[in-house]
Amino acid sequence: MVQGNGTRVTEFILLGFAVRQEVQYILFLAFLVIYIISLVANLGMILLIKCDARLYTPMYFFLQNLAFIDLCYTSPITPKMLLNFLVSDKSITFSGCVTQLYVYGIFATIELHLLAAMAVDRYVAICNPLRYPIVMCQRACIQLITGSYVMGSLNATTQVGLLFLLSFCHSNIVNQFFCDLPPILALACSNIDLSVMSLMIFVGFNLVSTLLVVFFSYMYILAAILRMSSAAGRHKDFSTCASHLTAVTILYGTLSYMYLQPSSRKSQENDKVAFVFYGIVIPMLNSLIYRLRNKEVKEAVKVLLKSCSSVRSCIPLV
Repeated sequence: MVQGNGTRVTEFILLGFAVRQEVQYILFLAFLVIYIISLVANLGMILLIKCDARLYTPMYFFLQNLAFIDLCYTSPITPKMLLNFLVSDKSITFSGCVTQLYVYGIFATIELHLLAAMAVDRYVAICNPLRYPIVMCQRACIQLITGSYVMGSLNATTQVGLLFLLSFCHSNIVNQFFCDLPPILALACSNIDLSVMSLMIFVGFNLVSTLLVVFFSYMYILAAILRMSSAAGRHKDFSTCASHLTAVTILYGTLSYMYLQPSSRKSQENDKVAFVFYGIVIPMLNSLIYRLRNKEVKEAVKVLLKSCSSVRSCIPLV
């Protein structure tokens, strides 16, 4: 990638948050705690589902993959952001920036499609319970996961591939705390129409298609629940969807704030706050939501803790 003056772009400067150094230390501690909680909670969810045979169901298969994806799309951006709070050199190499953008783009897209697949799973479980073992068989679950990865890879590969066609000749300062595509495109001095069009098409398709799947799945679920004569049955079926519906509401609510508010009200600093919530806080919230609101997960945690206590009590003290 060559600039107009013939020099090669080798790095970008991540501007981050324009706050005093003391505030940056506070932000560092806050985001470090959030990241550690996210790592522990998501890794714990993966291991818990792996170790408890009672959780070998399609719903928990998707939940295990969701925990893995949350880890994968927050980890490329959070460590670098934490480091930048502590050092004056906030540069990132061009290859590092592209890698960060590519990995984040893949897993952020996968999450949208995985949440849609989880909505379909709940629809089949509640609206067609007798056919559930047949429809949501292992092969179907793997196909849904594979399709999510294909869409994520296609999106990220296209966006990053088009980035290599651009040249940069004005500034290398990215007004964001990680390598996000829009602020990078703003630095290009060549025509970005193709990149912008591609971004709009892929983002629009991924957001709208997954949101429609979630919306219509829950419309059918709601109709099926309202037709039930038993209040206990309605409560049980709704409780199985509560965690997923909460996670979907938080995610799409954040995305709506990021992309649908009028441009006159938007500011770059507000965008940074929204991206922090989307890229760092939500991966932590997802694991906590499913752990705190899901009865079977809480029971599995209790059983695991009792098992650990039993093992420790059997170990003789030296």
